[in-house]
Amino acid sequence: MSQKNNLYHIPVLRDACINGLNINPDGVYVDVTFGGGGHSRLIHSQLSAKGKLYALDQDKDALRNVWEAPNFHFIQSNFSFLSNQLKLKGVTQVDGILADLGVSSHQFDEGTRGFSIRKEGALDMRMNGSASRNAADVLHESTEEELLSVFRKYGEIRNAKRLAYELVKFRQSSRLNTTQDFIKFLSDFAPKFKENRYYAQVFQAVRIEVNQEIKVLEDLLLQCEKVIAPGGRLVVLSYHSLEDRLVKNFLKKGNLEGALEKDFYGNPIKPFTEVTRKPVAPDEDEVKMNSRARSAKLRIGERNG
Repeated sequence: MSQKNNLYHIPVLRDACINGLNINPDGVYVDVTFGGGGHSRLIHSQLSAKGKLYALDQDKDALRNVWEAPNFHFIQSNFSFLSNQLKLKGVTQVDGILADLGVSSHQFDEGTRGFSIRKEGALDMRMNGSASRNAADVLHESTEEELLSVFRKYGEIRNAKRLAYELVKFRQSSRLNTTQDFIKFLSDFAPKFKENRYYAQVFQAVRIEVNQEIKVLEDLLLQCEKVIAPGGRLVVLSYHSLEDRLVKNFLKKGNLEGALEKDFYGNPIKPFTEVTRKPVAPDEDEVKMNSRARSAKLRIGERNG
């Protein structure tokens, strides 16, 4: 098994994620966010020859981390198409699904991808390089109301209204071509001594919109009810409150809205039971080693029979 790209991405809460899957060596598992393959390699190492691992990633750069094994199958696809992709492989149910929703270290460090606030690159931010809409399109083509919604909802930007208004005004005579053009524009709106945090929040908001990250997470969670077999596990690692709230609602209440539904007899309708009542967070040592782990929250659910 190739170990050539260990630096592509440092898996956050690596052991907690793998332990959360409660792996059956003969079972079928899916890593829907393959990336550098760090989690996948660990899952695969615990499988027997009968066990199977399917890994999904829409980013073509992830292909460099794929290895050859009879019971390992890579699928280049967005995980919102999980159920259909598995059906094409003859799989209807699996024993566990792992989703690490963070942007990989590789994507941040590759300046040309447009994810980094520190490196020069095109205003891209597409996880799927063949997608039609990039960050520049979002910033230059969205209405003021749409920009306000993106900044406020996905970045929790306090001065979102002013930022959206000034951006629409700015683009009437100028254009943002690179990430550093955007940073320069944002510098007039960033709170003093908190500039980098502000830039990161705005970049996050635009990235979420470009990749429709909330919508695809909703699609994934709703599919898990049918795809995961009774007793199987759902393990989700999220990095901001919107994602975590969706996962929390789904595992605690059985739906994305967070309102508990009951059957005719008053029993809660919940496809999953929480394995951990509170999210698992990285300890201080892990955060020191990998600053991107700081905001991570891990939730684990077991499919009810």
